[in-house]
Amino acid sequence: MSPWVDEPRLPSGQSERGMPVTYSERGNPERGITETHTFPERQISPSLTPRLREREREREMPAMDTAKGYSYDQYKTTADWLLARTNQKPTVAIICGSGLGGLADTLKDPVCFKYTDIPNFPHSTVKGHAGRLVFGSLSGTPCVCMQGRCHLYEGHPVWKMTFPIRVFLLMGVETLIVTNAAGGLHPDYKVGDIMLIKDHINLPGLAGINPLVGPNDERFGERFPCMSDAYDSVLRRLASEVAQDLGYGAILREGVYCTVGGPSYETIAECRMLRIIGADAVGMSTIHEVITARHGGLRVLGLSLVTNKVVMEYDSTERANHEEVLQTGKQSATILEKLVTHIVGRMACQSA
Repeated sequence: MSPWVDEPRLPSGQSERGMPVTYSERGNPERGITETHTFPERQISPSLTPRLREREREREMPAMDTAKGYSYDQYKTTADWLLARTNQKPTVAIICGSGLGGLADTLKDPVCFKYTDIPNFPHSTVKGHAGRLVFGSLSGTPCVCMQGRCHLYEGHPVWKMTFPIRVFLLMGVETLIVTNAAGGLHPDYKVGDIMLIKDHINLPGLAGINPLVGPNDERFGERFPCMSDAYDSVLRRLASEVAQDLGYGAILREGVYCTVGGPSYETIAECRMLRIIGADAVGMSTIHEVITARHGGLRVLGLSLVTNKVVMEYDSTERANHEEVLQTGKQSATILEKLVTHIVGRMACQSA
């Protein structure tokens, strides 16, 4: 008896696709066949193999149709759920990278939600990411701050990682500030430097891992959004001016951020390649959020904290590790917190 008791077996001459098939069997004395036999064509009955027909339909579907994404109603449900539970109507959203979640603790009149309590919200599993959404006021501006984000290497599909961005859009957010911990590729960068992101290289995206893959919902943005202006030039100039005023000019850089899939750190050969193609810092996040934000028309400011120097020489004894990233984040967090706080304050003054 066949072990596959829930699947009907096909009679001789029937194909799984339900197409007529002709079988020819040459003579085989060992099996008692002394001449060639040709069996007639036979057609599978549509009602005979329902599971096989279902499997056939799945094979013929576009790949994206078999992957479940969020619907507009799910984004709206989450946005409405959050707005109903806080008096804040944020215009600025801030995403905190590894070890940088302390920025959310500076918000006034905070209202906090665990990611696990928010409908449809993805959950972060990485050390250094608290997994909380905090509403409050920063420099007089209503803000929402993510203490931790999701990453590709946690197993999340890219559309799930970027779910919060579209929720923010529906809540009325106009500007997204993204921060991350990154490895310094540029030879002049030092641990503790802050890099203003002026452009990015999306390595997963070049391989087709892009949050906009699949059917486009025009309510969020156009099919082919431009990315040559992904990082707002006005906000970058404002951030540079604020850094100079605060005395941070010596540690402020401006460069190109590259994202990789992770979770393993880059090899020496990979780091050399990234430097050759124009990357100044490398990390495992941020860009998918930026693409989704720009698709929705949000202004974006990106800041990378250089938490380690990547290993570029084969005789080096240095090794990249997450504990070093978190430790540097803690040491430099106050600088980044002060910088972002004053940037948000300056933005409010300019828009007034």
